[in-house]
Amino acid sequence: MAVRPVYVPKTDTPGVIVRDVTFQWFPGFSTAQKQRSIDALHGAAKELGIHPVLEISSKSKVEFGVQLSAFHLTLTSEVSCQVFSVETAFQGSKVFENGGPYVDLLEGTSRQAKKDERLRNSGKLARFEYFGKTYPLQPRTFFYDWLYLNALQHQPGMAERLMKYQGFTDIEFNPKKSINCQAYSAALYVSILASGGIEEVMSSPETFLERLQHEYEARDQILALQHDL
Repeated sequence: MAVRPVYVPKTDTPGVIVRDVTFQWFPGFSTAQKQRSIDALHGAAKELGIHPVLEISSKSKVEFGVQLSAFHLTLTSEVSCQVFSVETAFQGSKVFENGGPYVDLLEGTSRQAKKDERLRNSGKLARFEYFGKTYPLQPRTFFYDWLYLNALQHQPGMAERLMKYQGFTDIEFNPKKSINCQAYSAALYVSILASGGIEEVMSSPETFLERLQHEYEARDQILALQHDL
C-alpha cells in the first residue's frame, strides 16, 4: 500500500485541499505499472467522493494529462517571445551561490534542463531570475506555480477542460522527496477560476502572491514539516 496526495480545488476562495489517499501500489518503472497505480489511486479517491480525477504526468492514461506535464506544457516569454516548457523555464531561472541563472537551458529540452550538472554543482539555491525579474525562494512553490499558471492562462480552452475535474494527481510526485507539484498547480488554477477574479490574480506576480498569501502560509507550514525545513 502507498499514500499519495490528491489535490482538490477549493471553490469559495483560492486554495487547494490536500487529501492523502491510501491505495495499492504496483512497483516497477514501466508505464504499465505506473498506470495500474494511477487507476488504484483514482479508484480510492472515487470512494472518498473525489471524481473525476486527472493524472498530470507523462504516465497519464489521458493525453490531456500528458500535455499538462511541466515537461510538455509551454509558455512564451513576453520579453524575448521564446517558447519553452515550464520545466526549462523553472530550471533555467535558478540562481545559486556560485552561478546561474543558466539561461542556455531554455534552448534545450526539459530533460536536458533538469539533468544539467550545473544545477547540482553550483552551491546553495539563492533565488530565481526570470527575464530580469527576481523571485524569492519563499513561499516555496510560488515561482513554480506562477510559471505553471501563466502557461495555463495562455492556452486556449484550458479553463473549460480543467474545470471538469474535481481532483488532480501526479503519480511521479512523492511529497516526502519533492516540493513543487504540477498537480497542485493545476488544482490551484482551477480554484482561482472557480472563486472568480482570475484576470486580477494573474495580473502580476505581486498580486498573485498577495491574493494567495493565506494559502501559501498554510502550505509552507506543511512543507516545512514534511521536509524538516
